[in-house]
Amino acid sequence: MKVSILGCGRWASFLAWYSSKLGHNVLMWGRSGSKQLKKLIEQNHNEYVELTNVKFTFDLEYAIKQSEIIIIAISAQNLRNLAEKILKFDYKDKLFILNMKGIEISTGMRLSSVMEDVLGEELNYCVWVGPGHVQDFTNNIPNCMVVSSANNKCMDEIIENFGSDLIRFYKNSDIIGVEIGAAVKNVIGIAAGMLDGLNLSSLKGALMSRGVVEVSRLIKALGGSSDTAYGLSHLGDYEATVFSTYSQNRMYGEQLVKNQTSNKLAEGVYTAKAIINMNDRLNIDLPIIEGVYNVVFNNINAETVINNLFNRRLHTEF
Repeated sequence: MKVSILGCGRWASFLAWYSSKLGHNVLMWGRSGSKQLKKLIEQNHNEYVELTNVKFTFDLEYAIKQSEIIIIAISAQNLRNLAEKILKFDYKDKLFILNMKGIEISTGMRLSSVMEDVLGEELNYCVWVGPGHVQDFTNNIPNCMVVSSANNKCMDEIIENFGSDLIRFYKNSDIIGVEIGAAVKNVIGIAAGMLDGLNLSSLKGALMSRGVVEVSRLIKALGGSSDTAYGLSHLGDYEATVFSTYSQNRMYGEQLVKNQTSNKLAEGVYTAKAIINMNDRLNIDLPIIEGVYNVVFNNINAETVINNLFNRRLHTEF
């Protein structure tokens, strides 16, 4: 298959490496002026992967035109801008794969909703998320991931073309639950990092068990299945987020409570803000997400937030 990867960061680089490894003809696109893509063009590798059989372009129209499958792996907050550029091109016979996690802050939309909003509800697309780090996959450490779409044929096509001994896929038609679970997992990752930074790592078990209950409530309130919170898009991704030294969200939370400088905001920061904005309408109990939001945006001391969580009114576990 001809596959275009839109994005040239760490995860996009892995997707290009993986797609090429499976025998696909791969073209990687980066925005004009991208230092990451320029380096890949010059050296055919970055700190994560060798991309000797991958072609590169700064021309978005060419990247769309050349391939049958378009995989998008960029920052969630930049998706609408990219989709508006794609709108100018001939894209309607393409299969789009959203391989990213997040919620648009300005609208509260899930990423698939952003794509539909710009490119139309008839767009052929699928969401591909779940646990896994580039560093593990490139060392041949396998994992399971999940694909989600209202279109079963689309999910089957992804599994047929991208399933391997390295990635085992599961299907889940609950796209609301899959996208929300994947996005909010990053907020839980920030909370885990805060616990690490405060030498309270023993609380991670409680964070995971209460976090998944909280997210199941959120998913249900948004029209998804609460069961999806216990699947690969959320609970199944905790190990790669809550414990891993590779997790950017966990590292961000740890650095924040230690007053250390972080190179960039983690995606979970944007998600926490989007969910709190959304909860003005939903009005459901989201103590962990609210706690992360208060530390990040209201500069409330993390230890104070944890003490407040411990002093909440007692109630049954489920």
